[in-house]
Amino acid sequence: MLDYSPLWETMKERGISRHRLLKSGVDNKTLDTIKKGGNITMLTLEKICSILDCTPNDVLRFEK
Repeated sequence: MLDYSPLWETMKERGISRHRLLKSGVDNKTLDTIKKGGNITMLTLEKICSILDCTPNDVLRFEK
């Protein structure tokens, strides 16, 4: 199972809002998928990491 808690923490630390992600090209459907713990593409992960200037570990973690 994917846990996106690190994403919300990283966004808070960097002062980046959900609105900023939307303006930077991450669509609302994707943010809803993340909020529900769903799957995202590697391209989307790369885009989020680029916007936040972080690594994938700052966006998600895997849980058993």
